[in-house]
Amino acid sequence: MIAVNTRRVLLGALAGGVVWGIWSTVVNVFFLGARYQAAEKVGTLLLEPRGIPVPVFMSLWYVTLFVLSFIVCWFYASGRATRGAGPGPAIQVGAFVGFAAGFPVNISVASWGTFGRGIPFFWGLDMFIGAILAALVGGWLYKD
Repeated sequence: MIAVNTRRVLLGALAGGVVWGIWSTVVNVFFLGARYQAAEKVGTLLLEPRGIPVPVFMSLWYVTLFVLSFIVCWFYASGRATRGAGPGPAIQVGAFVGFAAGFPVNISVASWGTFGRGIPFFWGLDMFIGAILAALVGGWLYKD
């Protein structure tokens, strides 16, 4: 059995986390910025996060993306023995983790939330595509 190279997983997770953070910022600023403002204006979205300042929320958000990126890279590295190396298995791992991270909560928000379905749709895309990007970057940097 081949051991997972934890250093390379960490390197991939750092790089993947940066890429995912950039993607998440693009989604939330360019795709959702106007939707957030409209939802805030009619009172269906809070102007500030509940209970914590905006900088603390933003820090927690990006730390969470790095943790998810580590999980994606770990799964990719662990699965190389059975699924092989390369972009195909990385995309599969990223898609599975992205679906698990983004779909359940956002289908609930889309169904029960007080704002339109566009926001949870893009939140789901943030998780799904972000996980795939993190897996591709992490997989590209990973070496046994």
